Amino acid sequence: MNVGVSESSMADKSKTINIALDPTSGIPFYRQIILQIEMAMADGRLKPGNQLPTVRGLAVELRVNPNTVARAYNELEIRGLVSSQHGTGTFISDREVEMSEVEREEVLSQLVRGFVSQAASYGFTVDDIIRYLTDYHEEGRK
Repeated sequence: MNVGVSESSMADKSKTINIALDPTSGIPFYRQIILQIEMAMADGRLKPGNQLPTVRGLAVELRVNPNTVARAYNELEIRGLVSSQHGTGTFISDREVEMSEVEREEVLSQLVRGFVSQAASYGFTVDDIIRYLTDYHEEGRK
């Protein structure tokens, strides 16, 4: 799911972040949205002034209740990470988000464990996954 994020100025630039929700993770959707926005801020994919999609627009794209997105945006606003301007939208604030390597590795570890577990339930081995990922990576370079 690619979600468009635009510059606050009238520039033609548009950035895209990938928000994907995993219903099997046990993590509420609003928390997944928050974490993914925080990570995008920490690694520079989202910069101060970038506008987030509307609550309704993101809810439609993610196929969730608008209250779920509103809850995520409200929590981000309480933390000072975004600011909502009535009638204009929700914008990334200039507050920095830092994520340590340990935190990033923990997120990646959770994702990988879930993926490997699901693939194993279909009979794939770790070697099958590695082979596929290697081929997939090589295809992307062509």
